[in-house]
Amino acid sequence: MCAVMGRFRKVRMRMWLLKFAIRKMRMCNKGIMHPYNAFYTPNGTYNISLFHTYDYARHFVSACTRILGLEGTHEGVEDQGKLTRVAAFPIGIDYERFIRALELPQVQNHMKELRQRFAGRKVMLGVDRLDMIKGIPQKILAFEKFLEENPHWRDRVVLLQIAVPTRTDVPEYQKLTSQVHEIVGRINGKFGTLTAVPIHHLDRSLDFHALCALYAITDVALVTSLRDGMNLVSYEFVSCQASNKGVLILSEFAGAAQSLGAGAILVNPWNVTEVAASISYALDMPDDEREKRHQHNFKHVTTHTSQEWAATFVSELNDTIVEAQLRTRQVPPLLPTEVAIDRYMKSSNRLLILGFNSTLTEPVDALGRNGQLKEMELKLHPDIKAPLKKLCDDPKTTIVVLSGSGRIVLDDNFGEYNMWLAAEHGMFLRHTKGEWMTTMPENLCMDWVDSVKHVFEYFTERTPRSHFELRETSLVWNYKYADVEFGRLQARDMLQHLWTGPISNASVDVVRGGRSVEVRAVGVTKGAAIDRILGEIVHHKGMNSPIDCVLCIGHFLAKDEDVYTFFEPELPCESPPPARAMVANHIKTSVPNTLASQSGPRASRLKKQRSLSTLEKKETNPGSAIALQPALQDRMPLHEGASVLDLKGDNYFSCAVGRKRSNARYLLGSADTVVSLLKELGH
Repeated sequence: MCAVMGRFRKVRMRMWLLKFAIRKMRMCNKGIMHPYNAFYTPNGTYNISLFHTYDYARHFVSACTRILGLEGTHEGVEDQGKLTRVAAFPIGIDYERFIRALELPQVQNHMKELRQRFAGRKVMLGVDRLDMIKGIPQKILAFEKFLEENPHWRDRVVLLQIAVPTRTDVPEYQKLTSQVHEIVGRINGKFGTLTAVPIHHLDRSLDFHALCALYAITDVALVTSLRDGMNLVSYEFVSCQASNKGVLILSEFAGAAQSLGAGAILVNPWNVTEVAASISYALDMPDDEREKRHQHNFKHVTTHTSQEWAATFVSELNDTIVEAQLRTRQVPPLLPTEVAIDRYMKSSNRLLILGFNSTLTEPVDALGRNGQLKEMELKLHPDIKAPLKKLCDDPKTTIVVLSGSGRIVLDDNFGEYNMWLAAEHGMFLRHTKGEWMTTMPENLCMDWVDSVKHVFEYFTERTPRSHFELRETSLVWNYKYADVEFGRLQARDMLQHLWTGPISNASVDVVRGGRSVEVRAVGVTKGAAIDRILGEIVHHKGMNSPIDCVLCIGHFLAKDEDVYTFFEPELPCESPPPARAMVANHIKTSVPNTLASQSGPRASRLKKQRSLSTLEKKETNPGSAIALQPALQDRMPLHEGASVLDLKGDNYFSCAVGRKRSNARYLLGSADTVVSLLKELGH
C-alpha cells in the first residue's frame, strides 16, 4: 500500500479510496457522508474513486446522480466534461505470511495447546471488532438457536468469539459491550456445565501467532457482519486451513461474499433461524464437500493477493492519468476571425462542417404569453440564409451540416441548399440533390428502444412542458421548456431509472445535455461517422485536389466532441498544434480511419491503397439492425476519407459555439457570431 500511495503522490493525481462500507447515501441522514465530500476536492473533482465492492461503487454513482445531479455512466461520474472513474477493487491479503507462520514453533505450540484444551469438541470462531456493523449479538443469538434445536451438540461444540474493543469512550459502544456480555452470560448459564461453557468470549485482541493458531484449529468460521467492507478475516481463515479444510459461514452483506461466496455458506445475519441451520449444516458437512469448498476459496485467496491488488491498483492509476489527459476539456481562446478568414481565402479546397441546433438556429428559449410554448421546431437563424446560399454555391467550398436531429428536420430546413446533410450524428447522409444513405454498422443493436421509450413516456407525463423524440438510432428527452429545477430533478431520477433498469446490460451510451437526456447505441458519435462521410463526399464530388482547409463549428455535446479531435492527430509538425492536439495522438487507435496528410510514410501507404481517381463502390449487405425506409435499403458503401486531406496546423479551425469548456481549438459566442463569420467568409 505504501508503494501504491508513493506512486499516487508522484503522479499527483486526485484519488479517493473507500476502505469501509458506504451505504446508500441520503442527504438528510445525520452521520451519513454526503457524496459531495467524496466527489469534490478543494481543487476540483477526483480523478478516480475506488471501492472494495461493486455494491458500494454502484451506490456512490447512484448518490452522485440523485443528490448532485451529475451524469452517471458505466465508467463513473461526469461533471462538466470531467470524468471521475468509479471502480471496484477488492483487496487481498499476503496469504504466504500466514502459511509461513503456521510452521513456526510458537504457533505449533499454540495449536497443540488449543487442541488439547478443546479435545472432543468442534471449534467455531468469530474474530471481529466490537462494532455495531459486525453483527456480534446476531451471531451469538443464532448460536443459541442452534443449541436449542440441536441438544446433541451442546457438549460437542464451542464458540470462540474474539471481540476487539473499539471506541470504548462512546456510549453506544459501551451499550453494545454490555449487551454482548449479557447475552453470552445468559447462554453460558443456560447451556454450560461446571467444567465447560459453550461460548468463550474475549474483549481483547490476540497477537499474530495466537490468531494463526486459532485459525488453523477452527472447524467453522462465522462472519455475520450486518454491513461491512471486505472483511479480510475470512481470507485469513482460508489461508490457514490447508490441513483442516474448515467451513466458512459468511454474511451476504460482507464484501468478501462477492469473492468467496461460491465456496462459503452465505447467510443473512438478521435471519437467526437461517444462521442456526447453516451452523448445523456446516458441522455435519461431508469431507468431500468441505474439500471442494475450501479449494475454491483457497484458489481465490492465493490468486487475488495484496501484491496483485497493488499492481492492478497502480496500473489503473496509470491508465487513469492518460484517460484524464485525453478527456480534459480546457477553456479555448476566442476564434481569431481575421486569421481564419485569411486562411480560408488562400485555400483552394475548403470543408465547412456545421452543427445545427444553437449553431445555425434562432434562439427559442423563452415562453410565450400565458406560459404557452413558442414554436418547438428548430428554425434557421433569419440572417443566415443569404450567406449560407452564397457559400454553398462556391465550387471551392463543401458544406456539411452534421446534426443529431432526424432526417426530416434537416430536409425541412436545408432542402433548398447545395450541401451535404448528416442526420442523427452522421448515421444518415445525403446530398440535397440525392437520396439518403446510412452509415450505421450492420450489427447495431436497438433492442433496448422499447424499454427506454417507456421510461421517457413516464417522465414526460410527469414533467410539464417536456417532450421526447424517438429517432432511428436514439431517443432524446428534452426539458428545455420545463421549470429548470424541476426538470433537473426529474432528469436525475430518470438517469437512476435507466441505469438500474432497462439499460443496465445494454450496449448504449447515455448522454446528458444542458436540458436533455439522450440514449443512443454505443459508437454513435459524430467523430465515428466523419471518415465515411468524407469518403462519400469525395466519391460524389470527384475532387482533383485534397482538402486543405477545414472549419468545424458546432454546439456539440461532450460525447460528440470527438469530431474536433478527429482532424488533430495527423496534422504535420511544421505548425505546433495546441496541447489538446498532442493529447489526441494517444487516441488514434480509437478512431477508425484517422486522417492523413500528404507527407510521411502513412500518407504514402494510404495513397497506394486508395487514390482520388480510383475510388470505387463496394457492395455490402443491405441488412440493418433497424428498419429503414425503402430509400435507405442500399447501405452506403465504404469510402475512406482520410487520404483526401492535406491539412496543416494553421489551416484547421475547430470552434465550439456557446461553450465554456471544450476540446475545440477556439470558441464562438453564439449563433449570431456564427452568422457574422459566415457572412465574412461569403464575401
